[in-house]
Amino acid sequence: MRSPHVGQGSNSANVRRFNERLLLQALRRAGEASKADLARLANLTSTAVGTIITSLTANGLIEVSGRRDGQRGQPASLLRLSPRGAFAIGVRLDRTNIETVLVDFAGQMIERRTRDMLLPQPSVAQEIVQRDIADLLGILTIEERSRLAGIGVAQPYNLGSWLRELGLPTDTFRVWNDVDFAGELARATALPVFSENDGNAAAIAEIFYGCGRQREDFLYLFLGPAIGGGIAIDGDCVRGLTGNAGDFAVMPVPPSRLPSAPKPPGQWDILLSRASLIALRRHLQYCGEAIDSRADLEACIARGHPGVQEWLDDCVDALAPALRSAFCVLDVPTVVLDADVDAGLIDTLMQRLRLAVAATAPEARGTPALVRGTFGPDAGALGAATLPMFFNFSPRAGILMGAGAQTYAQAQEESHVAL
Repeated sequence: MRSPHVGQGSNSANVRRFNERLLLQALRRAGEASKADLARLANLTSTAVGTIITSLTANGLIEVSGRRDGQRGQPASLLRLSPRGAFAIGVRLDRTNIETVLVDFAGQMIERRTRDMLLPQPSVAQEIVQRDIADLLGILTIEERSRLAGIGVAQPYNLGSWLRELGLPTDTFRVWNDVDFAGELARATALPVFSENDGNAAAIAEIFYGCGRQREDFLYLFLGPAIGGGIAIDGDCVRGLTGNAGDFAVMPVPPSRLPSAPKPPGQWDILLSRASLIALRRHLQYCGEAIDSRADLEACIARGHPGVQEWLDDCVDALAPALRSAFCVLDVPTVVLDADVDAGLIDTLMQRLRLAVAATAPEARGTPALVRGTFGPDAGALGAATLPMFFNFSPRAGILMGAGAQTYAQAQEESHVAL
């Protein structure tokens, strides 16, 4: 039988780890703060905060940023996250793009590699990503590499599905259904790899570095080649049984009325066939435009192409009732909307959605606030890079029960972790 002292010690270590992450979260949200500020924000005693600050400073995770004058006694030292305290690499795999980025502890992107291309065969994609990771690691010193929290991989689940709706080649994407890309990357690099679907990863970036610094609960929508999403509740990402919670892409919707849209096999279609950048690209190509890249897409949006307005009508017509349905299940105050392109599209879509969602509000029910996401086209790649940071530094409740309380060394030993 296990000694009760072992259990108490283990619980004490979990509480200490949780409190460290709680203080890091308070500092991340505040930007900079004094010891007294942190005690109040994290709801910890001054003595506990002092001990934690000493430990985190010794580990290089926080640093003194200045002093606050104008108070009685000695000026208070102000603390902030040390940008060079930790690093992470993010790999975003999408159906039309590969991105690999290096970020610091403050969430700033240091360097990136972008491949605007149809996703190739898994072996080719693996070679590209490994080469880009090696390039990015070369930017760091040997000491900085020891502070690498890991690699995050964000990709759509079921890459070989819904190819008809997305108008993509079967031979290229079907093979992805049988590939553990993140696991192969972990074996090749001998680094901890954290994998997640792209919608959840982008939502985690908002929780950790974006809107989540002011909001605990929100729905997150990201308009990319398909449409992705995530759910933030109590400052954590709700994953569901298979990691597909917040999977707006496959919500049933009536068929599109656009002549460019493929006809569904049954009475209903799915949301990604109407609310996605691939649907917009398909419609513009139907209108005679050559759309070979994200830049081509943004150029059509910027000049107000009539096809963009036609697609917007169809997109909002499908997306507004889907959002209203989500509100009926998840009573959240906010929806965060972001996209892979801009040129005015995000603001226009938000304006249209506000009106359409409000118009569908039932009696005695209001409409959550609709706010713009923080990262735009960077959301997917930054979301991938946030996964190791979130796993290592977020005060998730499971830590207190000993679940998910993994240290750097343990994560490195396991090599590949799915959140």
